[in-house]
Amino acid sequence: MKIEQLKEMQADAMKQLMALRCEDGMWRGCLSSSAISTSVSVFALHSIDAQRYDKVIRGGIQWLKSTMCADGSWGDSVESPSNMTATLLTYVSLVAVGEKAAETRHYLNSKFGGDSEESLIQGVLAYYGKDLTFSVPILMMCALAGVVKDWKKIPPFPFELATLPQKFFRFLNLPVVSYAIPALIAIGICQMRRKGGMLSFMREAFVPKAMRVLTKLQPADGGFLEAAPLTAFVSMCLAEGGFREHAVTQRCAQFLVDTVRADGSWPIDTNLSAWVTSLTAKILGTEFEEHEALSEIIQQNATRAIHPFTGAAPGGWGWSDLSGSVPDGDDTSGALVALHALGYPCNEVIVNGINWLMILQNNDGGMPTFCKGWGKLPFDRSSPDITSHAVLALGLWMNDLPEDFRAKAEKSFDRLLGWLEKNQDVQNGWTPLWFGDQDAADEHAPVYGTATAIDYLMATGNAKAQKLAEHQLGFLLCSQNSDGGWGGNLGVRSKVTYTSRVLAALSWFPEHQEVKEHAWDFMYGRYKEGHLYDEEPIGLYFSRLWYSEKMYNLTFLLWALKQYIK
Repeated sequence: MKIEQLKEMQADAMKQLMALRCEDGMWRGCLSSSAISTSVSVFALHSIDAQRYDKVIRGGIQWLKSTMCADGSWGDSVESPSNMTATLLTYVSLVAVGEKAAETRHYLNSKFGGDSEESLIQGVLAYYGKDLTFSVPILMMCALAGVVKDWKKIPPFPFELATLPQKFFRFLNLPVVSYAIPALIAIGICQMRRKGGMLSFMREAFVPKAMRVLTKLQPADGGFLEAAPLTAFVSMCLAEGGFREHAVTQRCAQFLVDTVRADGSWPIDTNLSAWVTSLTAKILGTEFEEHEALSEIIQQNATRAIHPFTGAAPGGWGWSDLSGSVPDGDDTSGALVALHALGYPCNEVIVNGINWLMILQNNDGGMPTFCKGWGKLPFDRSSPDITSHAVLALGLWMNDLPEDFRAKAEKSFDRLLGWLEKNQDVQNGWTPLWFGDQDAADEHAPVYGTATAIDYLMATGNAKAQKLAEHQLGFLLCSQNSDGGWGGNLGVRSKVTYTSRVLAALSWFPEHQEVKEHAWDFMYGRYKEGHLYDEEPIGLYFSRLWYSEKMYNLTFLLWALKQYIK
């Protein structure tokens, strides 16, 4: 691979990147349209006011019908393979609006091993396991549409627990993950009022307070987590539970109307603007003419108050600059790394961000996503991708921190490394929490987790972190495909996103030139074929929902190229 070819790709990718910048100075990217988001949004609007939202409902149904696979099934995105969840939810939406879907029913029967209600319920519960965050909302939507008749077979949600102080949530062994409290409330109330029971009159006394909690949790634009699925599940259950005209329900409906796309579809989330802007800023660095202005934009997105959704302290960053975004470990680390790359000075914003991460850090030493101590369910467990990102964030700023605060940060840094060391697997790599590979048998992507962690650890300049990274290098070397690229795991189809991540990791090691050359040949080949920027669903949203993001190919590729072209 000649340097001229690398520069050719870099120039083209940079042109594409800069063309995506918005007038406000941020990048917003474009998340793939989602059959799941579209089907639940259509159903929610139909439940709230079918006549008022008829045009939007019909547009969504038309998009769903136009993207149906030959066997009557759907995947999470148009590029995704078919799966049970997307197909079932779409089928329920079609049933609700009176559309026939016989081929879809046949597909579902084959997935559930029969056409009985019992097989459907057990199939959904088995697929998601002990985490009821998504399985119960799915079954509730089935019940609301009459596809499931026996409501008593759906696990109950104890909405009353949401009225307790947030600080107690992690000790209550709730059946949902930290971000799903709105669903716990809306679904729980709907279940209670529909199923009744001896204690329903006592439980009814908790409804007003639970609704006040829900009202407080709803962001200004109405969308819980800026996500159509959560917003739609909440609003459809509120409508059925006697709150069709309630302000929360109406704001949910308005959010869904405001976020529908011109083609009738909805994405899995509104956007990842803060995240993709941080990825971009890291690439541009101080060489970017507007680096100071970009620094100001990023620092302004840090939270300034206790967040009502999770009770998180001020100082963290979420994935977007929208009101429904919630601060989390990965986006906070990403913003801190971006600000360092842009030459931003170490001030109160940086100290607060570092402190926010240290408060979030789990007792096991690792870093979760949203809330400390919710490790009973997979969503908020410590994970290598988020933990290693926090290592980089702390490592880059460590020497600039105030002396008394630095000692505390050093202890946190050592605990993060300790977790990574304890949870390393030199044969099978580090498996990330937020990224997977649909082509892998188990859907895991240890190539992404390992490559990302190695890149982060090496960039710290810390000897212990770099030694830990070196231990994991062998997994990447032995998982390269014959075409020169990498998939998410051994033997899985090569993709630009994963190959870019691995190349960035390998750039820290002067050896293995043949491996790198072969990989860049793969990338240049994709470029010449016109497939370098093809959408690749590698993002894994809550409860195993897949999406692609238009800017991942660009930012991952450009970061790798920057490491090689110096």
